[in-house]
Amino acid sequence: MTLVMGILNVTPDSFSDGGRWHTADAAIARGIALAEEGADIVDVGGESTRPGATRVDPGEEVTRVLPVVEALAGEGITVSIDTMRARTARAAVDAGARYVNDVSGGLADSDMARIVAELECEYIAGHWRAFRDTTDSADAFEDVVAEVKNELLQRVVAFQDAGVETSRIIIDPGLGFGKGPHENWRLLAHLDVVGSVAPRIVVGASRKRFVGAAIARDGVDDASPESRDHATTAITALCAQQRMWAVRVHDAKAARDAIQVVSAWQNAVDEER
Repeated sequence: MTLVMGILNVTPDSFSDGGRWHTADAAIARGIALAEEGADIVDVGGESTRPGATRVDPGEEVTRVLPVVEALAGEGITVSIDTMRARTARAAVDAGARYVNDVSGGLADSDMARIVAELECEYIAGHWRAFRDTTDSADAFEDVVAEVKNELLQRVVAFQDAGVETSRIIIDPGLGFGKGPHENWRLLAHLDVVGSVAPRIVVGASRKRFVGAAIARDGVDDASPESRDHATTAITALCAQQRMWAVRVHDAKAARDAIQVVSAWQNAVDEER
């Protein structure tokens, strides 16, 4: 059954909920709540990856996430660290995180592959080409599905060459990272092709701009990220139907409910075969 990865931003400037869980106590309480609401994994991030975000000092990133990771892992919660820095990845895994979720696929830090190999942890490689200043500054793709597949394969091979076991590598097509609405929907429509690179895929569409554009009324998108939650849950259901490994979401309860409904439906179909 598709897993739920609950998003926990310990940042003041996330596009969706920046500042809401910025203190350690608030973040820890939110992480526990996400697990209680159905998150199988709580993904803790100390640096915003929204377009135009200013990079945080490496020491500050560690200071933000470490007490949260330690506390949640101490509660028996499975934790992922959302970071592009090998230093932060090492500190978080040492503190109890089981997954490193790197939206850059190792391109932002040349030490990441080596560190992940040493840590022997699970690694999520996101598709990414470069830092972007705005959401609209999409890369030029001639065939986004083929190019994302091939570029993710290159990242997988790079980590294999560094000594990371293939079974520990998970991929993420990087929805919204240098991609316009058309490219994002094309990737969602062809997850089976992208999935030929690795058997486990994380889909992170939650509250993103292209989701809002799809549900806009008269061409006007409600700018509130929370207004995109129902549409995000629809994507979650479709991902569960395709048996994706995990979805990365803000609303863990809605995602869990959608996945359980799809599972019950699939079980009923399977019984009749």
